[in-house]
Amino acid sequence: MAVNIQLEWTPNPSTLKYVVDMQLMPRGAMNFTTRDLAHERSPLASRLFDIKGVTGVMLGTNFVTVTKGDEGEWDELNDGVMLALDQHLSANETVVKPEVLAELEAKAVTGGSEMERRIREILDAEIRPAVAQDGGDITLDRVENGSVFLHMQGSCAGCPSSTATLRMGIETRLREAIPEIVEVVAV
Repeated sequence: MAVNIQLEWTPNPSTLKYVVDMQLMPRGAMNFTTRDLAHERSPLASRLFDIKGVTGVMLGTNFVTVTKGDEGEWDELNDGVMLALDQHLSANETVVKPEVLAELEAKAVTGGSEMERRIREILDAEIRPAVAQDGGDITLDRVENGSVFLHMQGSCAGCPSSTATLRMGIETRLREAIPEIVEVVAV
């Protein structure tokens, strides 16, 4: 099975987004910032960490975002990522370990407070799809005393425009829907 892979630039100059014509995950995204975490949870992410210069991998429903560190060159890294994705996905190898997917699904259906549920609904319906277009993801970490703590992942992590997105876009939308929210903070 041949896989179609399209390279897309992201607002973050340290990341590239690779869109594939197949489903990688049933929903959401997984972010890997260490080789060890990738090895434990995702054979595909682990394989990508073996490429010189890769310092981060985020898997989305139909895309992979790769972050480059100081080591390596973009041309070589891109060639390595394209080859690894093509070989891994064409061979229909496991993207994320089944037990990890089961754990993620269990977390997705667990509750939390009414405010957390409403925040997740807005994130899932409005915000996450928009940031996924740029190769990123945003997830709720916790809510404390009206402060909402969000994880910025993929191209959103370290992106020069992420602070503006957080303040002007996400915080404004969440406070509009849920007036009890005092602030939104990236963790």
